[in-house]
Amino acid sequence: MDWLSVLLLLSCLLQVVWNQPALETTEVDIDGGIDQDIFDINEALGLDLFEGDIKLDGVQERNSIIGDEYRWPHVVPYVLDDSLEVNAKGVILKAFEQYRLKTCIDFKPWEGEENYISVFKGSGCWSSVGNRKLGLQQLSIGDNCDRIATVEHEFLHALGFWHEQSRYDRDDYVSIIWDRIQSGQEHNFNKYDDKTSDSLNVPYDYTSVMHYSKTAFRNGTEPTIVTNIPYFMDVIGQRMDFSDYDLQKLNQLYNCSSSLSFMDTCSFELENICGMIQSPDDNSDWQHLSHISAGPNTDHTNMGECEDSGYFMHFDTSAVSEGSTAILESRILYPKRDFQCLQFYFYNSGSESDQLYVLVREYSDAHPNGTLRLIEEIKGSPVNYWQLHHVSLNVTSKFRVVFQGVRGTGLSNGGLSIDDINLSETQCPHHVWHIRNFTDLLNTSPAGTEGKIYSPPFYSSKGYAFQVGLYVNGTADNPLNLAIYLYLISGANDDQLQWPCPWQQVTMILLDQHADIRQRMSNQRSVTTDPLELSDSSSNYFWDRPDKVGSTASFPNGTTFMRGPGRGTNAFLTHQRLRSRDFIKEGGAYILLTMEDVSHLVSAQPSVSPTITADTSTVRHTSTATTTTTEPTISTRPTTTTEPITTKPTVTTRPTDSPTATKTPITTPPVTLTEEPETDAPEACPDNPCENDGVCIIVDREAVCRCPAGNNWWYMGEKCERKGTTQENTVIAVSSAITVFVVMLIVTITTVVCLKKKYSKGEGKKKEKVESPTPEEELLRHIFEECQPELQIAVDKNGKHNQHKYYGILEAIWDIGYQKEIVGLCKTYYGTCRRRAKGSTGKRMIMMDQRGNKRRKMVPATAETDIQKSQAQRSYGTWV
Repeated sequence: MDWLSVLLLLSCLLQVVWNQPALETTEVDIDGGIDQDIFDINEALGLDLFEGDIKLDGVQERNSIIGDEYRWPHVVPYVLDDSLEVNAKGVILKAFEQYRLKTCIDFKPWEGEENYISVFKGSGCWSSVGNRKLGLQQLSIGDNCDRIATVEHEFLHALGFWHEQSRYDRDDYVSIIWDRIQSGQEHNFNKYDDKTSDSLNVPYDYTSVMHYSKTAFRNGTEPTIVTNIPYFMDVIGQRMDFSDYDLQKLNQLYNCSSSLSFMDTCSFELENICGMIQSPDDNSDWQHLSHISAGPNTDHTNMGECEDSGYFMHFDTSAVSEGSTAILESRILYPKRDFQCLQFYFYNSGSESDQLYVLVREYSDAHPNGTLRLIEEIKGSPVNYWQLHHVSLNVTSKFRVVFQGVRGTGLSNGGLSIDDINLSETQCPHHVWHIRNFTDLLNTSPAGTEGKIYSPPFYSSKGYAFQVGLYVNGTADNPLNLAIYLYLISGANDDQLQWPCPWQQVTMILLDQHADIRQRMSNQRSVTTDPLELSDSSSNYFWDRPDKVGSTASFPNGTTFMRGPGRGTNAFLTHQRLRSRDFIKEGGAYILLTMEDVSHLVSAQPSVSPTITADTSTVRHTSTATTTTTEPTISTRPTTTTEPITTKPTVTTRPTDSPTATKTPITTPPVTLTEEPETDAPEACPDNPCENDGVCIIVDREAVCRCPAGNNWWYMGEKCERKGTTQENTVIAVSSAITVFVVMLIVTITTVVCLKKKYSKGEGKKKEKVESPTPEEELLRHIFEECQPELQIAVDKNGKHNQHKYYGILEAIWDIGYQKEIVGLCKTYYGTCRRRAKGSTGKRMIMMDQRGNKRRKMVPATAETDIQKSQAQRSYGTWV
């Protein structure tokens, strides 16, 4: 055999080895395998920020919660900059949903408002405090900052909150170990007295998402903060979600009386069962109970831990005949969105054929008594534990939620029970993984791969099959932590899908099973499939087909499949935090899973608004650090729409094989693919028509310029031909203000001149009338003009001189056109007066004081003329 034959044989053998799947599944940590807090991230980057993550503007004074003038409106405008990672954009939108669910604060895409928050990928995680009223206000979500609690933390700063441990009363609750703090960082632990700090009368909060961790700014391995109650040492610095007190302070600061997307919750602890009603349209009732001999033995809320509490609703199917029904209806609810998620716990101790129907009763003008619509039917074999259910609703008019229990056939020893109902205008998770023996696994599983468990296979709405792996007691390198990873797996639809998998965001939530959804502090992480990401150890795409880049695995029933590489974190949650909340109930835990298309977040449409980054090109460095590839662009603008995400065509760019796609519809029952990915769109413009260093990209098959911008300047126009600056905008604003002032001045002067002419004509007419007075009018006018002092006596509220003899004279003067003068006298010397209609039964002139009370005695109309004549004769010698 010659050397050429040997080389060919070796080449074939190497090719066979390379094409074999890996023996073990590769796993990559999204945070480098290090559990870094906000302050650790910023410190590693060398950032010198106030208290670790606060950007001061030079004129800002220190308060724990700033004054009213720095509050944002209840709807905060924002921009998601193109510099943000796609995964970070999705996490930010999820954080906004938490604000809507638990507060009255909302967020909307910026539409030209004077002040707005620009979220971008800067160096580290940081924000300013409060509304600085500077126009564009920056908030940075950099590398490793794309965790929902980190986003919540930075937006709480922006809404006006400082760190919890800087409160004036913090020494009552924590001790600062000063000699363990890094030199030069001591100022980050200053506290402020109650004259410059406002805790809103809320107790000190160890569980606040705004609290430093125990290791903040340490110079070694020992903690810098020690809690005076030892239990909270491993609680401070949590980055799971808002605490109860965080929400109480935020809602109090912004005068929130209710949450935006929350609708109802009920744990049935009170006799009024949350306003729910027993329907008259059934032949049985739901009962308010605390335990059933056949199960459940306890409610789900308290799990029997509290005496004289712990109730649920139960339909006893063992005591009724087949076909019997019991209907329980919620109070009337008023939706604001067109989608809702109903969540509740269900316990079946009856017959396998007993059924629970979830319906809605919808009200309209045409149907004032409501019409019933079936949403979901729940049935199955009896089990001895509570089961979590989610039901998606799409109600747009006022409605009630209806639970209808139906007795089936067969033997029943118990019945149907429900507890811990929550209804919110949010999206339901797509899948639920119930780990029933979680406590046993914690107590018996080793760290590392031997203690790793996998979820069942799940399918996304687009047809991708995936799986989640959980290290219950941590990896070998990081024990005593939950570690969680996402894997794509081979599925029935792989031949009809686009590969590498483009822009699918998977959110993995360890559910805090608190009865009230608003008080839950669930822990979650999100992973997004980047179709251009390469594996560290090869030139394969990380999210390519599992049968191409994965390894062989098998389900418990022995069925084999291919599992792709995993991406997640080995620092998902510490065991101490795991036990600090209601993550485990009845020995079990729930992981909620959602895979959704986020391709619409890849890039935004070009905008004339300034951006905070000078380089707006979307060039991504690959993991090899030696080559770059242009990131695909999507035409849709980033948005916080709360509508269900719809499937959109995606565009990917690959150096080698083109992504596979087909128009063949998927017929597998769990999923359908109704829209076809496009693969032939160009990634860049053949010729660059953009001026001033603008970047040309293809959007909807058309060339579009993306213009450069700086902190106080930007280019705009179709070809970036026009330049805008902050100074120019200021000049325009001032000029506009001056122009408006001049126009208003001209309008005011014109109005005054016109009114003057109008009244001049009116007086002229009155003078014309007086130029030819009758003898009677001439006499009365002479009396009014010559006898002012005596007339004043007549209207003087303190006068004691026979004022009644002047009434007739005043009335006659009134009738010849001197109403204005007489009213003036009344206002000056008395208060007011009015002229009674002629022919009335009382006297015609009534004097009143300032409050409208009559101050003169009424004179009968029959005597009025004689009195007037006698008064005139006695005073002036004649009466006409």
